[in-house]
Amino acid sequence: MDDEEFLGGVKVPGEGIPLNLSRKGDEFIIRVGATELMNSTAHESEDALAHLVCLRLKHLPAPVVLIGGLGMGFTLAAALKELGPTGKVSIAELVPAVVEWNRGPLGHLAGHPLSDPRVTLHVGDVSYPLQVKENAFDGILLDVDNGPEGLVRDSNNWLYTEEGLASSYSALKPKGILAVWSCAPDKSFEMRLRKIGFDVEEVRVPTRNEEGAEKNTIWLATRD
Repeated sequence: MDDEEFLGGVKVPGEGIPLNLSRKGDEFIIRVGATELMNSTAHESEDALAHLVCLRLKHLPAPVVLIGGLGMGFTLAAALKELGPTGKVSIAELVPAVVEWNRGPLGHLAGHPLSDPRVTLHVGDVSYPLQVKENAFDGILLDVDNGPEGLVRDSNNWLYTEEGLASSYSALKPKGILAVWSCAPDKSFEMRLRKIGFDVEEVRVPTRNEEGAEKNTIWLATRD
């Protein structure tokens, strides 16, 4: 990492773990501690998360989507592209610095999606809109932490408990879709989704557009 340029760092709210942004040439990297959390050269699975859901919502006259986790803006940008001019996206990002990074050095990567008038930003935990909204969203996209096995913040795990999934279920409109990104499969999580009442489909997507690349998991859970 000697040839990397440090661009900024903060502590994860409530955890005290360092979250750092750096650049290596044209490549941008966000790390939690010493672990790489995301990389600007590998966002195929983030694009797929938005594509898989929003493609199924395009028939709606004015689809409304909630995204948990801003990251480097790729999921948000892909959702806006798929939803079209009448779609609306609410995005919740816990870490204020991540928002500022997306308005600053990271903004060009995804085409400055936070500047789109169809976007409403909530700087805070995505659990808040999930718990206060009912029948509000046609789609909910969770790209929070490392999936059901938290890496950044222990309290993120609530989203993947039966209580958290029940909140997502209630926040969706009938036939709405919850999509959850994860770095790996998790059969127990799939069972929890089904227990809440979701119809579940598991999709494996590559981390890079390369043959033999490692694959991430996306669950598509439809409110029955």
